[in-house]
Amino acid sequence: MSEIKNNEASPANAGGASGAEKDWAEAKAAFDNLKSKKPRPPKPHTAVTIAVSSRTLFNMVEERKVWEQEGLERYVSYQQEHEDQPLKPGAAFPFVKALMTVNTRLRELYPEGEELFDIVLMTNNHAQVGVRLINSINHYDLLIERFCMTGGKSPIGYLKAYMTNLYLSKDSDKVQEAIEAGIAAATMFTPDMETELSETQLRVAFDGDAVLFSDESEIIVKQHGLDTFFEHERKNENTPLAQGPLKCFLEALGKLQKKFYAKNERLNCPIRTYLVTARSAASSGARVLKTLRSWGLEIDEALFLAGAPKGPLLQKIRPHIFFDDQMFHIEGAKELGTIAAHVPYGIGQKYHKGKLIEQPAKKS
Repeated sequence: MSEIKNNEASPANAGGASGAEKDWAEAKAAFDNLKSKKPRPPKPHTAVTIAVSSRTLFNMVEERKVWEQEGLERYVSYQQEHEDQPLKPGAAFPFVKALMTVNTRLRELYPEGEELFDIVLMTNNHAQVGVRLINSINHYDLLIERFCMTGGKSPIGYLKAYMTNLYLSKDSDKVQEAIEAGIAAATMFTPDMETELSETQLRVAFDGDAVLFSDESEIIVKQHGLDTFFEHERKNENTPLAQGPLKCFLEALGKLQKKFYAKNERLNCPIRTYLVTARSAASSGARVLKTLRSWGLEIDEALFLAGAPKGPLLQKIRPHIFFDDQMFHIEGAKELGTIAAHVPYGIGQKYHKGKLIEQPAKKS
């Protein structure tokens, strides 16, 4: 799984780290000499880096149709012909705006601070399309300075080079590839209706099993039923669950939250996290909370639904993003206006609404 970035250099790489620090100091000095009202991007190794695809940041449904129906050359021409027309906001747009709100608050409290969100546009678009993307970003006054446009090739290989903490895409295959590479990732879905979201607080909701935690307990539910699961959780209440694919993203959020707490801003913190789990509190909730405690992590609100639908509760929370490993929870969330992101991890990918999905026969 992707690991939270460590700011301290080990003796083995101290030379390389000092060289990188020197390069960064020179780049910072050059940037500071330029007259600009825009804040400079943070250092990659101290930032919480969020990589978003162009189709998650912007609504490119019409452009996608051109590519699918008329081919690549026409698609590139179409984008160039419309490069002065800003693209419409996509599923990740409110999330990105909320990240920028947090950065504004952090800069107010820590003017020289480098621990900030850094948003990278990670796309397999060709560079010729870049002008429209840049114009759209500037139109909405988004602070996105780092781009990776791979000209038709998968951008996944660049995620680690950009020190990515979270990758969001519309392409489930690329997300799966990122997960397998140990990078926190999710496939974003556009909600079926618009919901008014907070403009002052970033709200992130997580499922538990196979998202923050491994799927070990979910395997027991699927293969042996609830009674065996409850007994297993009771016996292992004091044994922390293994980490899941998004544990390190929660850790990164917690690290930024603590910067607000250090300034006595806990009650006014612009980051709020939620655990929204189908687990029952009395029967299987203690292990989850003790696992978070063993990791040194806090969750602002823990909601145990005991199998009830998540959509209505999420409708009250109004998160900028909700992560879950099971598509029926994603579908229920987006039907009620929640921006949902599917994490393709664990045994849940073989089931839908509790029923085993028929797997295609393997070729001999």
